[in-house]
Amino acid sequence: MSSSEEVSWISWFCGLRGNEFYCEVDEEYIQDKFNLTGLSEQVPHYRQALDMILDLEPDDDADDNPNQGDLIEQAAEMLYGLIQARYILTNRGISQMLEKYQQGDFGHCPRVYCENQLVLPIGLSDVPGEAMVKLYCPKCQDVYTPKSSRHHHIDGAYFGTSFPHMLFMMHPEYRPKKGPTQFVARLFGFKIHPLAYQLQEQSASSRSRSSTNRARPSKSHYK
Repeated sequence: MSSSEEVSWISWFCGLRGNEFYCEVDEEYIQDKFNLTGLSEQVPHYRQALDMILDLEPDDDADDNPNQGDLIEQAAEMLYGLIQARYILTNRGISQMLEKYQQGDFGHCPRVYCENQLVLPIGLSDVPGEAMVKLYCPKCQDVYTPKSSRHHHIDGAYFGTSFPHMLFMMHPEYRPKKGPTQFVARLFGFKIHPLAYQLQEQSASSRSRSSTNRARPSKSHYK
């Protein structure tokens, strides 16, 4: 394979099965040290991981130690994810993610009344290791677990808690109207009044207390 045909690490990584949610971060963005401020303190083997992402020649020490190579690959994945979380809040990043959103790369809302509304990836925390990626539906404004198990390993911090909201702030024309349709529970065609459940719970609680009192032996039983 000639050098012109070689695939960059970024393209290779984003093309892996299970990495469909990722976007290809511009190398110019990664090469700007300002954009990476503070990441060296969060990611182990930071320097080697960054070199791997940018397709720079690895150190000789990494070649001599295969175990070290595995650790660097893991660090590169973490570093790239944290870089992406920042990148997708920029104009260029949002543009790329918007294109993926329109293509349905992130899937659809599983809620029936959202009528296959397109969704966006979101994190429940900005701290790595706390929660896996979820999918945010802009119509019902709720979050869901990705349908495919191959997306369950992606850290939510690689997308962050702000991304979908930033996208719709910058592109309000893509924000759908909140669906007015809500499921209504009915019994024999009649809507169940919320008070019915409350009365049912009170009745069950009363029966439980009464049953407990009857089962409790009297003091004379022990004489």
